[in-house]
Amino acid sequence: MASKGKKKTTMAKLNREAKLRERRIDKQARKDARKRGLAEHHGTPGDQLTVDNGLT
Repeated sequence: MASKGKKKTTMAKLNREAKLRERRIDKQARKDARKRGLAEHHGTPGDQLTVDNGLT
């Protein structure tokens, strides 16, 4: 089956869609990195903060 010859999607739309895909990939990568960081940090009990309010 032959193509029609005329392109139906403009370059501007293709560029917008490509940017959107890239933003979604970046967002997912940040989300995964945050999850990995939380999982790594959550397993170490020695890293918890202590509060010194001077009332001792």
